[in-house]
Amino acid sequence: MALISAWPLISPVFFFLRCFSSSTASSEGSVFQFDIEGSSAVSTQEATVIRGQQQAVATGSWVPFAEGCQEGFYRTSSGKCSPCNCNGNANRCLDGSGICVDCQRNTTGQHCEQCPDGFIGDVVRGVPTFCQPCPCPLPALANFAVSCHRKSGSVRCVCKENYAGPNCERCAPGYYGNPLLIGSTCKKCDCNGNSDPNLIFEDCDEVTGQCRNCLHHTSGFNCERCAPGYYGDARLAKNCTACNCGGRMCDSQTGECLADSPEVSTDTDCPTISCDKCIWDLTDDIRLSVLTIDESKSTLLSISTGVAAQRRLNDLNLTTTHLQEAISKKKNHATLWTIQVDDAADEMNDLVREAETLDEQGNEASSKGHLVQKETTEINSRASQLVQQLNDIRDNIEEISSKSKYYAIQQELSPEEIAQKRSTAEEMLKEIKRRKPFTNQRQLADEEEKAAEELLQQMEAFHEKHNDTRSLVTDVLEQLSEQDVKLSDLEEALGEALGYVTQTEDINRENTARLQRQEKQHEKTKEQMDEVNSILLSATTILEEPQKVNSELSEVIKNASGFYAEIDGAKKELQEKIANLSLFDDELVEKAMHHAQNLRRLADELDGNLYGVDSNGLVQRAINASNVYENIAGYIEEANEVALLALNTTNRVKDAAVGIDTQVIYHKGKSEELLIRAMQLQRTAHDSSGYTIADTSWQVNGTFARMNALRSQLMRAIAKMQSAETEETRERLEQAQLKTAEAVSAATTVTQATTPMDENVRLWSQNLQDFQHNSQAYDSAVHSAGDAVKKLTEVFPQLLDKMRRVEQKAPANNISSSIQRIRELIAQTRSVASKVQVSMMFEGQSAVEVNPKVNVEELKSFTSMSLYIKLHKDNPQLAASPDRFILYLGNKNAKHYIGLAIKNDNLVYIYNLGGQDVEIPLDAKPVSTWPSYFSIIKIERIGRHGKMFLTVPSLSSTAEEKFIKKGEVLGPGSLLNLEPENAVFYVGGVPPDFKLPPSLNLPGFIGCLELATLNDDVISLYNFKRVYNIDTATSPPCARDKLAFTQSRAVSYFFDGSGYALARNIERRGKFSQVTRFDIEVRTPTDNGLILLMINGSMFFSLEMQNGFLYLRYDFGFSSGPVLLEDSMRKARINDAKFHEISIIYHNSKKMILVVDRRHIKSVDNERTAMPFTDIYIGGAPTEILHSSISSHLAGSISFKGCMKGFQFQKKDFNLLEEPGTLGISYGCPEDSLMSRNAYFNGESFIASSQKVSLFTEFEGGFNFRTLQPSGLLFYYSEGSDVLSISMERGSVVLNASGTKIQSPERNYNDGKTHFIITSVTPERYELTVDDKKQSKKNPAKDRAGKSPDSIKKFYFGGSPLRTQQANFTGCISNAYFTRLDQEVEVEDFQKYSEKVQASLYGCPVESPPVALLHKKGKNSSKAKGNRNKKVGRDKDKIAQPSSGLKKLYQVNLQKEPQCHLPMNPKATEHAYQFGGTANSRQEFDHIPKDFSQRAQFSISLKTHSSHGMICYVSDQKETNFLALFVAHGRLIFMFNAGHQKIRIKSQEKYNDGLWHNVIFIRGKNIGRLIIDGLRVLEESFDGNANGWQVTEPLYIGGVAPGKAVKNIQINSVYSFSGCLSNLQLNGRPLTSASQTFSVTPCFEGPSEAGTYFSSEGGYVVLDESFSLGLKFEVVFEIRPRSSSGILLHGHSVNGEYLNMHMRNGQVTVKLNNGIRDFSTSVTLKQSLCDGRWHRIAVIRDANVVQLDVDSEVNHVVGPLNPKAMDHREPVFIGGVPESLLTSSLTTRNSFIGCIRNFMIDEKPVSFSKAALVSGAVSINTCPAA
Repeated sequence: MALISAWPLISPVFFFLRCFSSSTASSEGSVFQFDIEGSSAVSTQEATVIRGQQQAVATGSWVPFAEGCQEGFYRTSSGKCSPCNCNGNANRCLDGSGICVDCQRNTTGQHCEQCPDGFIGDVVRGVPTFCQPCPCPLPALANFAVSCHRKSGSVRCVCKENYAGPNCERCAPGYYGNPLLIGSTCKKCDCNGNSDPNLIFEDCDEVTGQCRNCLHHTSGFNCERCAPGYYGDARLAKNCTACNCGGRMCDSQTGECLADSPEVSTDTDCPTISCDKCIWDLTDDIRLSVLTIDESKSTLLSISTGVAAQRRLNDLNLTTTHLQEAISKKKNHATLWTIQVDDAADEMNDLVREAETLDEQGNEASSKGHLVQKETTEINSRASQLVQQLNDIRDNIEEISSKSKYYAIQQELSPEEIAQKRSTAEEMLKEIKRRKPFTNQRQLADEEEKAAEELLQQMEAFHEKHNDTRSLVTDVLEQLSEQDVKLSDLEEALGEALGYVTQTEDINRENTARLQRQEKQHEKTKEQMDEVNSILLSATTILEEPQKVNSELSEVIKNASGFYAEIDGAKKELQEKIANLSLFDDELVEKAMHHAQNLRRLADELDGNLYGVDSNGLVQRAINASNVYENIAGYIEEANEVALLALNTTNRVKDAAVGIDTQVIYHKGKSEELLIRAMQLQRTAHDSSGYTIADTSWQVNGTFARMNALRSQLMRAIAKMQSAETEETRERLEQAQLKTAEAVSAATTVTQATTPMDENVRLWSQNLQDFQHNSQAYDSAVHSAGDAVKKLTEVFPQLLDKMRRVEQKAPANNISSSIQRIRELIAQTRSVASKVQVSMMFEGQSAVEVNPKVNVEELKSFTSMSLYIKLHKDNPQLAASPDRFILYLGNKNAKHYIGLAIKNDNLVYIYNLGGQDVEIPLDAKPVSTWPSYFSIIKIERIGRHGKMFLTVPSLSSTAEEKFIKKGEVLGPGSLLNLEPENAVFYVGGVPPDFKLPPSLNLPGFIGCLELATLNDDVISLYNFKRVYNIDTATSPPCARDKLAFTQSRAVSYFFDGSGYALARNIERRGKFSQVTRFDIEVRTPTDNGLILLMINGSMFFSLEMQNGFLYLRYDFGFSSGPVLLEDSMRKARINDAKFHEISIIYHNSKKMILVVDRRHIKSVDNERTAMPFTDIYIGGAPTEILHSSISSHLAGSISFKGCMKGFQFQKKDFNLLEEPGTLGISYGCPEDSLMSRNAYFNGESFIASSQKVSLFTEFEGGFNFRTLQPSGLLFYYSEGSDVLSISMERGSVVLNASGTKIQSPERNYNDGKTHFIITSVTPERYELTVDDKKQSKKNPAKDRAGKSPDSIKKFYFGGSPLRTQQANFTGCISNAYFTRLDQEVEVEDFQKYSEKVQASLYGCPVESPPVALLHKKGKNSSKAKGNRNKKVGRDKDKIAQPSSGLKKLYQVNLQKEPQCHLPMNPKATEHAYQFGGTANSRQEFDHIPKDFSQRAQFSISLKTHSSHGMICYVSDQKETNFLALFVAHGRLIFMFNAGHQKIRIKSQEKYNDGLWHNVIFIRGKNIGRLIIDGLRVLEESFDGNANGWQVTEPLYIGGVAPGKAVKNIQINSVYSFSGCLSNLQLNGRPLTSASQTFSVTPCFEGPSEAGTYFSSEGGYVVLDESFSLGLKFEVVFEIRPRSSSGILLHGHSVNGEYLNMHMRNGQVTVKLNNGIRDFSTSVTLKQSLCDGRWHRIAVIRDANVVQLDVDSEVNHVVGPLNPKAMDHREPVFIGGVPESLLTSSLTTRNSFIGCIRNFMIDEKPVSFSKAALVSGAVSINTCPAA
């Protein structure tokens, strides 16, 4: 105890012991051994073992070393001596065990193979040869680390509690000192508890330890005393109290007031002394020092002087002696080191001087080198110029030589004449050389040329101004004349107004007199009115009661009449159904057999027609093709009628009976209710109106009697129907099945017959190049083609409808593929017809109904059409009636349409949007002044604004005349609402039975018309539905002077995304050689498309455009596989709607070079192999090729859309339309097709433009949008603090203009359909119109009216980079427009926008969820919803997240962020989904068809390696009725119940082979079938009542919810199967939109690795309750992102506290709220997190301190301390979080996209496969590697 009291006196000794602990570690004798951290090289456990061994040796129980093995060896248990394994760090080891003793060089361990804590080895891996103290921050002298290790070439320290920093170079918070100063340590801040209590540590200076911010009225270095003016105990009692001395000082301990300092008289020579605060502080310090001395004195006196203390002091003295000796040795060493250092310093100074000398010499040599380099460069440039001049001379010589040869041949000169002329030319050259150079003349000529050019420019400017002035003269004169007329009219109006004023004064005088008389009469009338009102009031009171009774009786009579009418209607409907049933003919089966027998005969006729086609006649080919399609339609129609009529008859009978019985029961109940109500009213109102009651009773009784009679009649009809023979019906059904099989066989034959049709089409294209321009043949061909296309078009709708029905009923794949092939041929034929660029002649009574080709929904907000027109002015009918109809596109009811006509010698554009017509006459160019050749008309409509263009070209030059006229709707309408089933498109005239609106009701057109485009699509008159009175033989088409069928080699070709060009045998124009070259120019606004493709077996060459950049992949049979060459540096963007010249050069058969716009992009080497191809596809390829074995090597299977020109192979041109394999392309490059009117936004994208616009004055704008997301920012604009935004909030549209909000009443605009928004701002009002539904509010800021912008403003679509309250938009925006000051109203071309961030300007992957919409509108939706809620309450998966439509993933399969190495979505199989990440991986579908209990037919494709697992399951709530398909022992089992019987159909073969298999499983009324790959058909019959078998939603695919299916299926097969599933169909309809998704991802292709993958479709993992992020934790994991932003981890408690870790633009941030406030810390790496590599992230929390470590880059934050903080066990979300749990302060709300692995919490591994919930598109065990 005494020694403890003396500790302050001996504590300095321990500093020396710490510094020299290594030298005293092995001291012996009686030296006192201190146990100091780091002083021993052996661990505690080992020291105990060694101590025990030594004791054993001393007592003789162990053999001494002298009697054992020699040094360096130990005795084994067998008695042999073996060498010690101490790694050279010890000479002794223990017998028996071989444990090393006395490890040297600071090593430890049983074999001296480790470094102890606080030391680090000299090697990174392996056994260290020696260990040295950790340099944390200085080795040995200042080592404050617990341990240390090497990482990435540097030492990482694990600091002791008092220290911080990577090398422990600073004190931790709450401690002070300077660890870098030898001898200094970090001590705990001591502020005597008078610092801020909210802080974890006491706050003091980091170096000196002086306390900051002393509280509780304290002061001093350690806040140890009361502040001046206060007294008390600041250390223990902490009761500093203010002095009560009237402002004077008081004693700091007792509070006694101190006397003022004595004043010295002023009459002495002594100066006046004034004691300030320092004197009193000094007094207090002295007093405290005295107290401290007294305490020390008492402590020293209390020290014991006994024997033990004396022994201790002797030991200390001895230790001090040893220390002095060690210090003296150290001093000697230090002196020697000092001498050596001085010698080294002298040598270093000599080296520095020599280096400076060498540096000077190097500078001189460098200057000389620069001079030589400069001279060399000049010589090189001169040499280059000389070479260029020599090349020019050589070229000139060659040109002169060739021209002389050409001149000799042209002039037929003899060799003598040629020699004579050559000699003459040489003499002329000599004469020229002798003459002086024309330098002066050249200068004069140049000056004159320059002056002439300036004069020419002045003249051109003057001429331009003169033309402008001359064009304005007429307008000015007209305006002056109009003003003169208006002034005259005004003068007349003023005269009339003066007369009116005089008359008004006379009338006023008369009215004054009349008014006085009227007032007197009014007083009398008022008195009479009061009397009448009192009488009426009393009468009203009397009549109220009878009227009430009468109204109730009237309502009773009305209801009774209504029920009677309903019963009567039911009777009529029953009679009609009975009559329909009587039509069921007994001869129906015989007719079906007769039709089936004719199928083979018709197929033979089809073969005959096909093979009898004339190989040279173009017209006959078209007619035969039309007949072929008609026969196909006949086959399928007859087969379908036979199958469906027999199949549905019984169902019709049963449905009719059930429906009638339901109506009878319903009306019976209503009649009984009516009778009871009438009887009650009868008792109430018997006294008031007996006659009325009697009449009502009579009506009710009559109604009841009729109802009874009708019910008896119904019962007789039902009994008659039930007594019908069921055996006959079954026989008919069996016969119908046989006929259906025959129909399938016939359809197969039809499919085989379509192959020659494809060859014929190619022959037609090949023969076109031999077509000669003969007028008669040309007219005949066009006429025949028109007839053929007409026949084809009439047959197509029927054919498509029949094929669709057969395809739905076909159980096998061969019929579906054949029908799909027929569909493709029809689509190709339509595409060819749409590109026939030939006009039609109209004679006034003819008309064409055109197939518009586009979806009418796309015409709602924006409509654009262009056409060519030519009038026959010499036609007498036109002279007699010049007003003519041109075209009509609209509904049949003449509401909502657009049209063109000629009225009053003007071209008139007319459109109607549901209200009044808008007529826009083009009066600037009367029709009578049009030329006799084709002119171009273009009409546009955007919202309510219309515009018409007329272009009159010139035959003699490229000049054109252009005329424009505008108009707009004055009413509220802004959409062209065309009905798909009622929309028609007539050109040139209308059929006789069609009634045009009055504004277009004119005679038919006379002349020639040719359609060009409709919106962005090419359209032709020859893609018609019907033609009326058109005969191309008598009325041939007009030939355009500038034909599109030009033979120019520089012509452009337009690809619409459906066709392609095929150049066969390209070596006919050039040969593959040492340098092989392909050239082509492309122009497109799209993101993706195939440009060039060559195939030869498994070898291929493909050039594609991917996300706007080139992507070249090829394989010529290389041993290393395909080679990739892509524009990874993004040097050349292709999709900017400009022409780009692309060149592919293959050099020496081993180097591929990519050149764009004559600029080298990239090159790659490969094995030396020649190109093995003969044919090349351009702009696309046939479907069977795109989906062949090479599809996995293509970036996508999308054909090119845009323009191409100048395709060359080996610098040889190809005319693509002359190639026989070309299909579906046309001449020209329409500008409208290259505009980007559509933009797709992914939630982090936006586009912006800067224009001269002001949206707070007079403004109108609008746009279309489509989305499935309920919220997002659509449009944003700001002027200073004023903001105008349009956004979606929870499904509704909101306009926010400077704080004024207008919200649409509906909230269902996120339905995936197209909606149109119009926004209007006026000085009076703000208006928002969505789909013609208007909302408005007053404009509170009228003072802004009339202001015009003085600068260019920026506006945004789809989002904003600025911080706004709304998240960016996800969906499509199209056809945007708004009024601007610098241009007319027109549709915005997004391609011209200056800023485009992650936005796609082509295509819209947003799709409507048909299943969800159907369920929403179902009759039982509320019931289903209730059942669902009950189920969810028992399901642990209740936090599930709805699916966002994974089916669209393949469309944006390889989309990448610019800063990311990997694509956002790995390549996946189209429409395929992967299951099995968790035990309950699944999709849930909430809609089950009504006829599911009658017939359930599923069709799927699957591949799996699982031996067990669930594939499909559906049941009722009690799981009594169920249906399941699952895998057991590799075999497919189809199981369902029929009553209490379980039907089980099992395959014999195993199908878990990892290959795709097509499976169809059907539950009919009394039979079950399982069909696998169309070859294995297994079935089993059963007896049961289908009406008793009912199931409820949801339908489970891929797995089931926890606890489901255990009742009916063995446990191994209840869990989810592991594999892929695609092409899911139920009763012939595809199931695409799952209501909920759990751990389901797309079926990825390519390599994979271990990890958890979070897809771009969104999803998250919820950890189970064994993991908690409380007040103290450590989380470590690795990530490989595919997007630079996303949520990594989120924990949320009910009291508002949360922890969120996320990425945003590559920065990792941890944000925390501990109940006090938010605080966060971030780390940004120098390299990108999105570089395709794994990155380690660690976050550590200790109360209010959070540290973030990303790849060893560390940052931390200290937040406020919450004294009431508690641990909460709340869900932990990984990879994402539901929207409802996110706070508004988070900077990103997107889910993480990428892979996560090695997730650990508090050093415990976390298995996501055992998570509480896996929601959305998350793959647990598999992570795509590319």
